[in-house]
Amino acid sequence: MGSRQPKQLLLAFFGEHVVDNATGPIRASALISVLEGADVAAPATRATLDRLVHSGILARTRSGRETLFSLTEHGAAVLREATDRVRGPRPFDPQGSGWTLVTFSIPEGQRTLRHRLRSILTWEGFAPLRDGLWLAPGEVDLAGSLEPLQQDLAPNAVVAFHARELAGFPIAESVRAAWDIEAIRRAHLAFIEVWDDSAAATMAPSALTVRTMLVADWLALLRADPRLPAEFMDAQWPATRSAETYRRMHDRLAEASAAEFAELVAARPTARRGSGPSGQPSAPSPRRSAAARPR
Repeated sequence: MGSRQPKQLLLAFFGEHVVDNATGPIRASALISVLEGADVAAPATRATLDRLVHSGILARTRSGRETLFSLTEHGAAVLREATDRVRGPRPFDPQGSGWTLVTFSIPEGQRTLRHRLRSILTWEGFAPLRDGLWLAPGEVDLAGSLEPLQQDLAPNAVVAFHARELAGFPIAESVRAAWDIEAIRRAHLAFIEVWDDSAAATMAPSALTVRTMLVADWLALLRADPRLPAEFMDAQWPATRSAETYRRMHDRLAEASAAEFAELVAARPTARRGSGPSGQPSAPSPRRSAAARPR
């Protein structure tokens, strides 16, 4: 696998452990400790947390001398949008038949919005085909996917169609032009090589860090694989092995990592009244979690 970026790891951590749980804000020191186990230095984690606050994914609060981070409503919506595929039983199967096509027009001055839109399209399996036309296999729920952007998109900024292949106009060449199928295969094989090894469960000092690394790699693989129909792959296509590998390692890490996370959030320091998002004080800190202790 390629190097894991701090943003990937932080999104994996919040998506896996926080978005569906009423855990309250997470201490910056705990997040730094989790990522240090994945060989990310503290300054890189702090800088990435700042960028996630600036982009509206995270909110920052203070509790005494501690800095705390929590998901915003927008951040939670973004992570929940990925949940069905991340946890689904068949994450590499197309969503329905045919093809979804998208074209969009966003002014040059809205580069951030354009980047967010392209990121969503890539996650949903789209690839640019030609002249601003993006293609994805199946029937993509584009309205649901673009919900976090609706308030920022101008009317008719995005135009989408569902289509099927016409006789005499085979789509195979277009598919090969839009996606590097062998690169997708290599991404699967790299994931399997790392995680289909029992030693992977101990590649970091804590199960919580290893589980975060696993989910980050899984998200990267889901982003790389657009869920092409089976006829474009051969009988040895490794997607099924990747899914089995992920679930096996995820199950192996689940109990220990959940216990470490529970200890981490229980160690939250007493908050000043009104310092959290709800204005309520946090629970007192009996001790630091194993994941947050200095090494």
